[in-house]
Amino acid sequence: MTASPFDTHEVDNQPPEFAARDLWADDAALREGVEREGAAAFADRLRAYGQLAGGELLRLSFDAHRDRPRLRTHDRFGHRLDLVEFHPNYHAVMAAAIEHGVAGLSWQGVQSGSHIARAALSYLHGQVEPGSSCPLTMTHAAVPVLRREAALKEWADKACAPHYDPRDVPIASKHGVTLGMGMTEKQGGSDVRTNTTRAVPLPGTDEYTLVGHKWFFSAPMSDGFLVLAQAPGGLTCFLMPRWRPDGARNAFRLMRLKDKLGDWSNASSEVEFDGAWAHRLGDEGRGIATIIEMVMLTRLDCMLGSSALMRMALAQALHHARHRRAFGKRLAEHALMQNVLADLAIEAEAALALSLRVARAVDRAPSDPGEAAFARIATAIGKFWICKRTPAFVNEAQECLGGAGYVEESLLPRLYRQAPLNSIWEGSGNIQCLDVLRACSREPETRTALMDELEAASGLHAALDAQIASLRHALSDLGDAEAGARFLVERVALALQTSVLLRAGSPVADAFCRSRLAGNHGLVFGTLPGDAGFSALMARALPD
Repeated sequence: MTASPFDTHEVDNQPPEFAARDLWADDAALREGVEREGAAAFADRLRAYGQLAGGELLRLSFDAHRDRPRLRTHDRFGHRLDLVEFHPNYHAVMAAAIEHGVAGLSWQGVQSGSHIARAALSYLHGQVEPGSSCPLTMTHAAVPVLRREAALKEWADKACAPHYDPRDVPIASKHGVTLGMGMTEKQGGSDVRTNTTRAVPLPGTDEYTLVGHKWFFSAPMSDGFLVLAQAPGGLTCFLMPRWRPDGARNAFRLMRLKDKLGDWSNASSEVEFDGAWAHRLGDEGRGIATIIEMVMLTRLDCMLGSSALMRMALAQALHHARHRRAFGKRLAEHALMQNVLADLAIEAEAALALSLRVARAVDRAPSDPGEAAFARIATAIGKFWICKRTPAFVNEAQECLGGAGYVEESLLPRLYRQAPLNSIWEGSGNIQCLDVLRACSREPETRTALMDELEAASGLHAALDAQIASLRHALSDLGDAEAGARFLVERVALALQTSVLLRAGSPVADAFCRSRLAGNHGLVFGTLPGDAGFSALMARALPD
């Protein structure tokens, strides 16, 4: 049969579909990091989730992301609902994550390495559906705060249980719950001490009623929320549930969902409290000190989430470049493209390595003051640097695909929209840098822990030794350091990443150190020294 002149030409020179991939087996840096940091006992569990995430969950994620949440304030009869509706795929992704421990593994029993394994689960999950990571992160991070109050044991137990139940019913009818957060108000933003929401105590109890608003109320579909409000004794932390203990709907109103740049599968909202019932957490006036443990854990997940975006963007770029031909050979065979891909590969591995190192510090913090001090400062350092690097990283990966990386049928636009989120959420870059200065000045044990971590790699590379000496001097006198805080924290972050990679014996350590610390690198990715060993770095990053 003769082809019509209007028939398209034969499709050629296109890469095969990326999925399904085994995200655990593909990732040597992840497997080595999990073992190095002390979570090898969880390898089978991580392997199973890596296979699930890179196959079925990635498939489900496209509709979960495209069909954005919708707010239903009332039913057709006029009754108040304040519900958020999601695509069924979103609930399927959430169920898989919670059942596999993405939200609760850290708290399910007492086993060394559980925080590291949970961090690896979060990293695997964040590669395929990062929007759902928001409620998973907050549910995970709220548990230690809830456990401080004996009266809230049911909430803590059900928050870390491996059960997902999206129904809008009281907690007594559920085996598992999710948690959200409400700190930010429109007049203050990160300056939460200016919050105006009022908390009126109910006599003789730890119960209060809240009146006010929240400008950013995260995951409003959750069963309960940790919020900050002004009690008579000052800014205080509360658990505010969706349903009151007496079985009545609580008195808060969802005003609208935020129309966000990215993070489309997750809902964020504005809310008003109209005498909403809440239970106090901690003492009056100690709201920031109470909620900071939750914030520290969510900041670690910002590092992990950004590392996950880097990893998936890199994998997409490598996959494409190995199959697409241009100018007579595969893209991955061109020297300049190799430089770009290798540079992205070492950046992604360094981000993951530091994130897992901080997860180990969190894991050991309860019994090791030195690790607790390191976790305190390294979380702010890593949150600033890794999250800042991600948007440029993902954009570079898009460029490896050319125009194909700019269309919605590929994964890259979703990753690019998601990339700026973690640098903003839970404190922007300036907040993190100021926190580093504050920790070094007011909590000298954090500076000691930081220098101990850096000096553990002394003698392994001349460039790092020089950086350590410079930082030792810079950190000893922070009297007027605010204006230069970003530059200082950037230098510390690079030194920390180098220290972790060198001590791990990572194959990317020398290239990372020579480029990032010794000055053999430009302002953009793809400017590694020509003898960096591009092919080996690419092969390590993703099996061909």
